[in-house]
Amino acid sequence: MRIFLTTGFLVLVTAFAGCDMRSETAKREMEKFSGTPTPTIAPSTPEVPVDPSEIIKADNSVQGDMITVNGYDQKKTIACSKFNRVMISGGRNVVKITGGCQQITINGDGNQVNSEAALEFVLNGSKNTVTYTHFVNGKRPNIKENAEGNSVDKVTVTEAKK
Repeated sequence: MRIFLTTGFLVLVTAFAGCDMRSETAKREMEKFSGTPTPTIAPSTPEVPVDPSEIIKADNSVQGDMITVNGYDQKKTIACSKFNRVMISGGRNVVKITGGCQQITINGDGNQVNSEAALEFVLNGSKNTVTYTHFVNGKRPNIKENAEGNSVDKVTVTEAKK
């Protein structure tokens, strides 16, 4: 009889040990934390290489003075001859910039800037329109837009002359 009770007890312990006594909610919660396979990262689409005819060379070891345009409703043409930084402060200005600039910063609203090339455009206002025709030393510009409603577009030389 003892052998029968011991065997029966071992069978019951084995049966209970093999059962999952958790509720369905607990099972779902544990599945969230279980090791799920990490999704593979899809390779990003490579950037289209810059056409050599759209590159403007600038000596970035030399940095000229900062060029500023301050005011409203002005029409100006300025030149980045020494990898200058340009700061435009005001509104409704129309500024044409020749040469390769290090940075063009716009503080104001409703400005229209036609640039030949810059490494970086910083827009701290709204409703500004910026166009550029070339790439400085073959690099695409970095665009920092700190307000909404601006546009920064690459255009062809013939489009820029219109």
